[in-house]
Amino acid sequence: MKLIKQTKSDINYLELTPIRNYDHVVEESGLISVLVPKFTEKISAGILNPLLIRLRRTPFFKAKLDEFGSETWLEINGEKNVEEISKKLEIKFGEKINPVVERTTKFLSNLHKYNFITFKELNMPVGKKGE
Repeated sequence: MKLIKQTKSDINYLELTPIRNYDHVVEESGLISVLVPKFTEKISAGILNPLLIRLRRTPFFKAKLDEFGSETWLEINGEKNVEEISKKLEIKFGEKINPVVERTTKFLSNLHKYNFITFKELNMPVGKKGE
C-alpha cells in the first residue's frame, strides 16, 4: 500500500468527490448560508463558544452563497464527483451558468482553499482509490 499522496498533476479535478466540512441553513430567500465556526481550536471553542451562547451570540459566521453557489452546495453529498455536479447544474441553469465546468471547478477550489469542503480522494492513500 502506497502512502504517498498524489501530486496535483496526477489528479483529474472532475473525478474528485467533494465533502462538506460545515453545516448550513436555508434562508427565507431559499439561498444557503454556510455556518462557519468562529473558533476552530478545541481550547478556544470550549471556552468561548459557551460564553457567546450566554451572551446570545452565535458561535458561527454565516457565509451567504448566491443562487449558483447554493445549488452547488446542496449537490455536494460526498458521493457525486465534480463532473456529476457540473452536469446537474447545467441541466438546472442552462446557458446562465456557462462555462459550467470552469465555474464549478473555480467555486469548489475556493471552497477547498477556505476549508469549507475537502475531497474524498485527497484524504486517502493512493493504493486505496476505488476500493
